[in-house]
Amino acid sequence: MIDRRLVVIGAGPAGLSAAIEAAKTGCPVLLIDENARPGGQLFKQIHKFFGSRAHHAGTRGYYIGTELLEETQKLGIEVWLNSEVCGIENGNEIWIVRDKKKNVRVRAEKIIIATGATENAVTFPGWDIPGVMGAGAAQTMINVNRVLPGEKIIMVGSGNVGVIVSYQLLQAGADVVAIVEAAPKLGGYGVHTAKVCRAGVPFYTSTTIKEAFGDKRVERVELVDLDDHFQQIPGTERMLEADTVCLATGLTPLTELAWIAGCQFDFVPALGGNLPIHNKEMRTTMENIYVAGDIAGVEEASTAMEEGKLAGINAAAALGYLSADEAVKRSDAVWNSLDALRCGYFGQRRKDSKDYMLKKGTEVIG
Repeated sequence: MIDRRLVVIGAGPAGLSAAIEAAKTGCPVLLIDENARPGGQLFKQIHKFFGSRAHHAGTRGYYIGTELLEETQKLGIEVWLNSEVCGIENGNEIWIVRDKKKNVRVRAEKIIIATGATENAVTFPGWDIPGVMGAGAAQTMINVNRVLPGEKIIMVGSGNVGVIVSYQLLQAGADVVAIVEAAPKLGGYGVHTAKVCRAGVPFYTSTTIKEAFGDKRVERVELVDLDDHFQQIPGTERMLEADTVCLATGLTPLTELAWIAGCQFDFVPALGGNLPIHNKEMRTTMENIYVAGDIAGVEEASTAMEEGKLAGINAAAALGYLSADEAVKRSDAVWNSLDALRCGYFGQRRKDSKDYMLKKGTEVIG
């Protein structure tokens, strides 16, 4: 058994930020990730963030990721890559498989889980034909692996992920045949949607895929209109040629480790579904376990980084590296930043849902 003071699981935006914030206090940190490279979603995000300067406005995601990695190195944070966390037992014992062969046990005084989220799938006849994939998978192919997933793309979902990845596919040389949205209105930010519109990509609202056709891969896709109850309208079918279907149909928090560890959960639809209950310190119902990022509610990379800071500050304070007063002062500054991110038309629903979770966390945890 290896002993560590603070272990952060997941080296994406939230995990990196949590590790950095804790390490700044002098707390020794072990950062674990199952991938060969840390950074998570940031290295897929070639678009510029927008908002305020404090939230990296005008900076591309992969630059932010590079800055965070450089800071982890400067702070001397211990990083284990190619290391899959398979379970958390007794509240603080972590079972890890390193390099797909070596079993390691780590006993941590405090744990921050920042495992992110996974893409949702929608099913239809032909959804298992090669060429149907998550939008995130397509984004990884073009922006990380430099491989074009197809030449004629149909995107399902008009939220931010759908329109951003569609634009990046256009930049990579693909033809985005259509963006299909089941709802009667488009779901993404106007700044992202407008770029795709200007490129001439058609949007089909109140529409879904009825069936995909193809032998060795997707060749054609049949669309159908939906009524006000999201039921297919017979006679509205039309066929489009395509070799790839990308599904941008939402994300679900990756909560398995929190379940295994024994954390209590609540269901918050606007934040992705079942979430570990947590308070303003990002602490769960398990005294030694904190959460940050999409596992605490699906939002954006900027929000994930701020929540990572909160978890890092409060875990370090619980370990004695910050006074209670200093932890409150630093946490309040982060909460002000989070409130700024959650304002406006799109942010208010998330803020209301997060407020509900925090109220629940205060009642259950304190």
